[in-house]
Amino acid sequence: MDVNKIRKICRPIRIVVGLILIAVGFFTGIAWFYLGVLPLIAGIANFCPMCIITKKCDLPQNTNLEL
Repeated sequence: MDVNKIRKICRPIRIVVGLILIAVGFFTGIAWFYLGVLPLIAGIANFCPMCIITKKCDLPQNTNLEL
């Protein structure tokens, strides 16, 4: 069940933003920019924990759950 899917547009944006932040951290030496790993991993893995919290991503509306 793919309930953690991010939108098709969000995925490449997250990857690019992650790579840019890592590059800025590498060239400036400021370690805080290495947090760009988080959006990079979220984009590559196609998983976004914020989608669960904000409910703004493509979450399927499955009302018929069977256990």
